[in-house]
Amino acid sequence: MTWRYALIIDPVAADVRGTDHAATFRVVDPSAPALSIGELSTQRGDGIFESIGVVDGHAQEVGPHLERLAHSAALCDLPAPNLDQWRDAVAVVASQCPPGECVIKLILSRGIEHGPTPTAWVTAAVAPDNTAARERGLRVVTLDRGFDSGAPARAPWLLLGAKTLSYAVNMAAIREARRRGADDALFVTTDGVVLEGPTSSVILRFGDRYITPEPGAGILHGTTQMSLFAHLRDLGHDAAYETVHTDRLGEADAAWLVSSVRLAAPVAAFDDVSLAVDADVTASLNAYLLRPRD
Repeated sequence: MTWRYALIIDPVAADVRGTDHAATFRVVDPSAPALSIGELSTQRGDGIFESIGVVDGHAQEVGPHLERLAHSAALCDLPAPNLDQWRDAVAVVASQCPPGECVIKLILSRGIEHGPTPTAWVTAAVAPDNTAARERGLRVVTLDRGFDSGAPARAPWLLLGAKTLSYAVNMAAIREARRRGADDALFVTTDGVVLEGPTSSVILRFGDRYITPEPGAGILHGTTQMSLFAHLRDLGHDAAYETVHTDRLGEADAAWLVSSVRLAAPVAAFDDVSLAVDADVTASLNAYLLRPRD
């Protein structure tokens, strides 16, 4: 992606209310150097982020994304973000997005090493063309995440429920999937519990019932998945959170990897087991996801 707009935020305390935040924003050239060499986001990946889909200038699900940003900040012992300030920043950046699909990224870093404040910025770019993934589907391989299902409760310092900047493992998993001839990966625990994709949540359909893995097992609670579940329930479907074991993947009638930018991409195969791609349901899910949603 080529970044087309960038805004540096001077963070204000989370409890400050009723102020004009315009003076705390500074537009910068997204192609020019903007961070200090001592910035911990680049030195150690010490920070958090959110990716927000934008459709025709409308930023989708801003509230849930900001709530997750605050949750990640708390898990990482970062100063709580002022959500009003971040919401205003998102509005400014979204106004610079062209028609069509774009992506806004929110980044909150611990800042400069030994510095007094965190570093924060918001960027916008035109989203990749995800038409092929949405229409043809994805071949997905399961990859061992390297811990058992009890690890999140036993070792909270692993930050398994936070959306951190340390995405090297996630990107390595996607590369490994492609080395195996697949398009994407699905993480599983050493004791066979399904987690999530490196950049997505997984939704499985059994008959008329939709399920996704329990978020309490170190899974990032997906904003797109939550929105789709609300939509499916409005349509009269059963949508639930469950512990899902790997042996159930091949039994699903249909499955999707869902995320804020790619939206709903059907799964054509898990490992060597083919799944039917339900084109009609997929088109319906993506039509919903492309509508303005707050």
